[in-house]
Amino acid sequence: QESMHAYAANVYTTVIEELMKGKQRKFIAVEQEFFRLWWDMVATDTQKQQVHQLLQEGRLEFVIGGQVMHDEAVTLIDDQILQLTEGHGFLYETFGSRPQFSWHVDPFGASATTPTLFALAGFNAHLISRIDYDLKAGMQKNKKLQFVWQGSPSLSERQEIFTHVMDQYSYCTPSQLPFSNRSGFFWNGFATFPDPPKDGVYPNMSLPVTDANLHLYAQTMVANIKERAAWFRTGEVLWPWGCDKQFFNASVQYSNMDLLVDYINKHSAEFGVTVQYATVSDYFQAVYSRNLTWEIRDSQDFLPYSTEPFQAWTGFYTSRSTLKGIARRASSLLYAGESFFTQYVRKHPEGSICKCKALKQLQSLRWAVSEVQHHDGVTGTESPKVKDMYMNNLMYGMFNVKKLMASIIFDINNAKKNGEVYSSVYTKGSGKPDVDQYVVVYNPLAWNITTFVMVSVSSEAVSVYDELGHSVPAQVQSSMESQSTYDLYILVAISGLSYKKYSIKPLDDKHSAFIGSSVKYKRRDLTRADQQSQKLFPVVNNCYQIVFDQNTNLMHSITERETNQTVQFTQEFLEYHVNGDTKKGPISDNYLFAPNASAVPVSKAVGLEVISGNLMTEIRQYFYSNVTSQDYIYAVYTRLYSVPEGYDGKLLCHRIEQEYSVGPLELNREAVLRTSTNLNTRQLLYTDNNGYQMQKRLFKAYVNNTVARNYYPMVQAAYIEDDTTRLMLLAERAHGISSQGNGQVEVMLHRRLWNNLQWDLNYNLTLNDSSVVRPVIWLILGTKAVTNTLYQTGGLALEHRPVVMFGALSGDKPKLPRQLQKNSVHDLPVTLPPNLHLQTLSIPGWRYSSNHAEQVRSIRMGKQKQSDPDFSRVLLRIRHLYEAGEDPVLSKPVMVDLKSLLKGLGSVMAVEERSLTGTWDVNTLERWKWKTAQYPGKRFFNSTETSEDFMVTVHPKEIKTFFVYFQAQ
Repeated sequence: QESMHAYAANVYTTVIEELMKGKQRKFIAVEQEFFRLWWDMVATDTQKQQVHQLLQEGRLEFVIGGQVMHDEAVTLIDDQILQLTEGHGFLYETFGSRPQFSWHVDPFGASATTPTLFALAGFNAHLISRIDYDLKAGMQKNKKLQFVWQGSPSLSERQEIFTHVMDQYSYCTPSQLPFSNRSGFFWNGFATFPDPPKDGVYPNMSLPVTDANLHLYAQTMVANIKERAAWFRTGEVLWPWGCDKQFFNASVQYSNMDLLVDYINKHSAEFGVTVQYATVSDYFQAVYSRNLTWEIRDSQDFLPYSTEPFQAWTGFYTSRSTLKGIARRASSLLYAGESFFTQYVRKHPEGSICKCKALKQLQSLRWAVSEVQHHDGVTGTESPKVKDMYMNNLMYGMFNVKKLMASIIFDINNAKKNGEVYSSVYTKGSGKPDVDQYVVVYNPLAWNITTFVMVSVSSEAVSVYDELGHSVPAQVQSSMESQSTYDLYILVAISGLSYKKYSIKPLDDKHSAFIGSSVKYKRRDLTRADQQSQKLFPVVNNCYQIVFDQNTNLMHSITERETNQTVQFTQEFLEYHVNGDTKKGPISDNYLFAPNASAVPVSKAVGLEVISGNLMTEIRQYFYSNVTSQDYIYAVYTRLYSVPEGYDGKLLCHRIEQEYSVGPLELNREAVLRTSTNLNTRQLLYTDNNGYQMQKRLFKAYVNNTVARNYYPMVQAAYIEDDTTRLMLLAERAHGISSQGNGQVEVMLHRRLWNNLQWDLNYNLTLNDSSVVRPVIWLILGTKAVTNTLYQTGGLALEHRPVVMFGALSGDKPKLPRQLQKNSVHDLPVTLPPNLHLQTLSIPGWRYSSNHAEQVRSIRMGKQKQSDPDFSRVLLRIRHLYEAGEDPVLSKPVMVDLKSLLKGLGSVMAVEERSLTGTWDVNTLERWKWKTAQYPGKRFFNSTETSEDFMVTVHPKEIKTFFVYFQAQ
């Protein structure tokens, strides 16, 4: 809102006005969040008409068209798709326009997921800028800044995309003028916050173009154009005019540039250059029509990103860990809320909940999750007050969706209206710790899951029952967090997209929950631990034996019981000490990680408590700076689960769940958890791109800054392995991760920084983050074959843990007779095989026609304004989780019968296959095919085999998007 006031609203208002004044003028716009705020709150009817006209003339062009320009390193593909779909839905509904080019100029490094994402959305070309400085220099010299990128090894040429990397000048106009000490080309100056200057005089307004300096200005511009032309293969040069926060006074911008453009074109013979205003599509159209043959780039990404030897942008992989965690919880809650609401609308047409209001509740969270994907959002590279805005919007959206889900349960169960429902999602201890309550647990995944949910209770004397009155396995123990409550772990087995209700009752002797008994071990002084004699004790379940050493209270080894393979396994917390004084050398900040030296161990003493019960053992380790310290800054809670007979506990048994407590840190410390094993990994690390695909990370030695330049983002998964055994890490928020030694993997969990770099101070961009963070990581250790079958479902099971809602019923509800309890047709679960993921099941509410000609017609006639949201169109996406050749069974293509998959929601009448964001019918989508040595013929891509009678085949790594229509109830 502050940016809207200071400059952003003026960008659209003045640019539209200026474009109307000159037919030659053009402009590109990216982020829909700002444009939509302007459209809804500022634009007049006349301006809206002008926007329609300019879009039709191709003089105003939306590129990318998502809500924001998303970060590429620390975002999940689900959230990238969400924010892109959110923007595209608005643009198509409002203007019938569908962006086909990208302008990803500002994210800090480039992921290989992005080219695939944009290809699936129907784009013809992709444009990036921020890649390693030394890599860019080499590509520039050899004219290799343009290539055809096959971002996905499995989809390869089917979803390849022509990619343009901007040269060393990047996306801002070079402003140096050889004939003046004032800057050039930024005639409107720089935006001021919080208010525009009263007199209209902005700081750093460039030297105006006059008769006296016109020739000199033209020479400067032409010299720069020619310098850049030498780095590209065609005669067209993309010369970006603008930068951050520009064009808030478009009149002074265009009037100066018009003079320059005209002058150069009048003297083109002398200059050897002609200049024209262009959009991104004008540029790519010109390059495409040259019909050259381009090199292919494989699926290697451009991460990490360094701007000079001591500037590795690897700090933001961890900055503001709390925001990163909340952003992911919000995304996960939205995922659950969407499918829950979709089922409600389909199965309960007579339901009492107002659908329009419900859609608004979902939209508030769609908007919040979309906006935080910005490259200065979830990255943690914003000032504290902007971070607070993101947090507030996320919390408000989450509150809305929890409220919606609770009211749906209430409506379905027709409970007495005075029974209180309060809903709590993953927030420990926020349910009333009463012993007479029920919990409703919803599984948002399209697989059967068996897992534990944790509820706080006020007494250990409890029993848990399902709706039929059968006793449910549970374990209760002293709380990790509070003296006055207990943690109750309930074993739940729930089928896909279904919920179950459990009652928690005061004790009756027959069926009480198991009680976890606690043993506290003496705090151990690590500096004096006897290295010779080890006092080892095991903690065991069906899959692992974890051995601890009582001499140190540290983990010692893990044995995978199926193969009887033992791996030495130790974990320690360390801190990198970093510099905050620019006079003393390179600094760490929100973006950069610049360690002074190797990481330093933080604790000299470790306390240990083991809580064991029939269902779970929890090992609590507390790390103290010395033997007498009162408080700890670091703790690890490790949980190992035992699954009773009759439950499918494969994933539950194979995961070693760790929760960490880190903070508050001292200033200029970066906290890592280092896990050391005796696996001979040759320092190879594998990390994911956006939870979509894995990248192989070879350790590289550099002259400077080797530690920081070998940090990579882990969004959802990473692993190390030797010839036989793999250690997999699964995460519920992004972290920086690295392998700084053979058999080692370290995860950066938290950062607290302060520095005196003027730029950081101006924008309040120091990271004085005194919070305590509580991330969770699941470890899976085993053969490659075993970890292969578990890591995809495991990563999603961690991401989409069941949603827990609490309720207290007034009075006891009579139980239904047994025969009515059986599943009615309404309760058919939605179940996919383990290599397919139900990526989206939602009711978007868009009012556009899926027939393009019809949609364009209705916009021209101004029809689309008044209508209500469309609740009949269901958006469905299915993603194949495996790469071709990755697994002998799970990598096979899968045939899905959509009618049968969705029969629990009603009878499927029609299915349309669409582009990723829904705006194209795949049968009419023809993307440009760029010539490569592999495919010398230039042709259009036509995408897909059409599905007959609702049967679709999903190939490795495909993401298929459908509109589904059901028979009216």
